[in-house]
Amino acid sequence: MPETTGGAVRYEVTSHVATITLDRPDAMNSLTAQTRTELKDALHTAASDGDARAVVLTGTGKAFCVGQDLKEHVASLEEKPIDEVWSVVATDYSPIATAIATMPKPVIAAVNGVAAGAGASLAFAADFRILTDTASYNLAFANIALSCDTGASWTLPRLVGHAKATELLLLPRAVRADEALAIGLATEVVGIDDFESHVRELALKLASGPTLAYASIRRALAYSATHSFAEALDYEGQKMALTGASNDHRAAVNAFLEKQTPNFDGH
Repeated sequence: MPETTGGAVRYEVTSHVATITLDRPDAMNSLTAQTRTELKDALHTAASDGDARAVVLTGTGKAFCVGQDLKEHVASLEEKPIDEVWSVVATDYSPIATAIATMPKPVIAAVNGVAAGAGASLAFAADFRILTDTASYNLAFANIALSCDTGASWTLPRLVGHAKATELLLLPRAVRADEALAIGLATEVVGIDDFESHVRELALKLASGPTLAYASIRRALAYSATHSFAEALDYEGQKMALTGASNDHRAAVNAFLEKQTPNFDGH
């Protein structure tokens, strides 16, 4: 897959790691219609790109993403019917969250700065959230008299619990990196000098792993969250049969017996 540059979102693959970069630093990587379309396209490309076995989502400049571009939003409120204004939740924000949450390979949110509103929701949908020590979250929806979107009502309670999620959504404030780590909104917090190399190290580790097994584990976790124990057991059995027939499983078993390190091809 060739690199894409020059728009609001950059996509590039190196060593089987697809990096999706929100590239509007002067606007704190806020989400315009163009940005949302390019982000959806990049996520769908990553999902289908056979060369990509792990995905990093990040931003340029001082922000990861501050959610909806409010200048464009105000213009939409003045120029468009209200139903059309809010159709973007179904056409853009929900599909973006779904693309991250159902990605058939691991996703790292490399939170390089502030992540607010839908920007925070993007990070919550990922598997890993690596934050710089200067990064922060802000569930700012209620500050502009809105509900939440981009999956926050589903992901946030599962990360921090219902009571804490309610607090953060109803009483929005900056959640600094150290607090984010303490309450479960950060996998790791890394100093800015080591941030890029640390994210890269994790991404390369995941990209060299058993991709099909990772995807199956992601799907099993999501399935069990909304199904009974018995249904979860049945689904686990299906995924065990799928991964048990994979090249990666055979390679891992053979490597174990031969006391070697397995090489996975992702299938």
